[in-house]
Parts: sequence; C-alpha cells; structure tokens
Amino acid sequence: MTTLVIGGSGSGKSEYAERLAVRLAKEAPRYYLATMQVWDDECRARIEKHRKQRAGRRFVTVECPRDLGKIEAATLDDGGTILLEDLGNLAANELYAPGADLVAAEAAILAGVEHLTAVSGHLVIVSNEVCTGGANYAGDTDLYLRLLGRLHQRIAQQADAVCEVVGGLPYYYKGRNPI
Repeated sequence: MTTLVIGGSGSGKSEYAERLAVRLAKEAPRYYLATMQVWDDECRARIEKHRKQRAGRRFVTVECPRDLGKIEAATLDDGGTILLEDLGNLAANELYAPGADLVAAEAAILAGVEHLTAVSGHLVIVSNEVCTGGANYAGDTDLYLRLLGRLHQRIAQQADAVCEVVGGLPYYYKGRNPI
C-alpha cells in the first residue's frame, strides 16, 4: 500500500505520516528514508526536530538524499513499512545534481518510488504542497515546482491513498484514513 501525504510548511504532515507509518507497520520493521542534505544550521535544526519527533517509534533511519533505486532490498528487510521524508528534498537533490535535468530527475525518482513500493509492505511518502503560492518565480524555482507537481500527479495516480494535511488534520482525496 502506498500513501502520498502532502501539506504546507508547518501543516503537521510529517507528524501525521509518522503516526500513519507506525500504525501500518504494526510489528513489521519501520524505515525512515531521510532525504535532506545538511547544508547549514537550519538543516541541522530541522533534522534534529524530526529525530526528536520520531524518538521511541522504532524507526531505522536510512540516509538517502538521491538514487532511491540503489537502496539494497536487504537493507530494507522486505515487507517493512517505509516512510520517505520527503519528496521535495529528493526532487531538489536529483534536479540540481551535476549533469541532471528535469527528465532525468523525474525518471530517477519515479524508478526509486517503484523500487520502494516493490520491497515494502507499506510506503508512506511525505511531500510539500506546491503551486498555490504564486507565480513568476525566479531562476530554477519554476522548474523545481513543475517537477514536484508532475511527481505528485504520477505518484497519486499509482498510490492507494492520497491525503493533504492542513492544521494537523488529514483530508483524503483518494483512499481512506486508517488511523
């Protein structure tokens, strides 16, 4: 089962996704695929916040800022629940990697998600809400937003459930809330 969880900054999407992953995992292994690259103190603070938030929830953290498809199935212990945190960071990492472009980044991410779906019992993907904040972005921001929007559409089509978290409350567009 694949669930796409989308929400704006500070919406509670990560907390909800973690609770969902715990509920879906029951006794199966829980994996937290961390995609954020540490660039500065703000990144370190965000990572620490998420570590504290999931403390005691028995997640095995796997750092994977790019190339999801290269994660060994043995690393993830087939049948476990995987929480991918988050698609926005992964998209930026793939899109802005040396020699990458929109087509290559999208293909790599979708192949990686397909791989994770195949090796997991449940996959929960967290992502940022995009394309409602304005227009006429400078530089490559528009390219990034197009990529993330396209990924949302493709993943949502394949997912069993899609929800948006607003103010800590999940609203399901597809599937149902198992919590």
